Amino acid sequence: MIDKLTVNEHSSIRIGADKVIYFDPFHLNKADHDADIIFITHDHYDHFSPEDIEKCANSDTRFVAPYTMAKAFSKARINEESVTFMHAGYSAEVLGVPVDAIAAYNMIKPFHPKKSGWLGYVVTLEGKRIYVCGDTDATLEAKDVTCDIICVPIGGTFTIGAKQAAELVNQIKPEIAVPIHYGSIVGKPSEADNFAACVNPPIQVIKKI
Repeated sequence: MIDKLTVNEHSSIRIGADKVIYFDPFHLNKADHDADIIFITHDHYDHFSPEDIEKCANSDTRFVAPYTMAKAFSKARINEESVTFMHAGYSAEVLGVPVDAIAAYNMIKPFHPKKSGWLGYVVTLEGKRIYVCGDTDATLEAKDVTCDIICVPIGGTFTIGAKQAAELVNQIKPEIAVPIHYGSIVGKPSEADNFAACVNPPIQVIKKI
């Protein structure tokens, strides 16, 4: 499964499994229009980019998004009938893919307040639970997730930094950790090495950027 997961840039993820899934498409180089499902974690420009959504979406694409983003989707002229709007703690099945919505927020920083209702997601693909955290701190909700693969922000400033992200990963104990949200807008590329140095074996750190 990890071989089917790519990080385009920042937090933009594509998984080419039985269903082609994108998370927060951003700065896509090609217009493949191949998405079965597009997940959006929140409405900041580097996570909700209608221009990039247009590059990967097609007429049959389904979307998953926080319930608080209904107006943003309407403004982007995305048909609400194609969107599954979710609350934190809820579960759904979209095109046969099980989805758990996990609250994503800052505990002290002001950038991602809990009241905004923004999300990370756990999707189950080919028997593996993959947790894409969204922009978050090491919250109680995040620590309570069970998963096989975690895509965790490490850039600091707007989210947890490398050391705190490693502590979260060490508590969750997935098989594989993929650092995201660094190397472009925020967080030096070297943060991935700092993160990897703090992750306990046998957890594998795989850098996709």
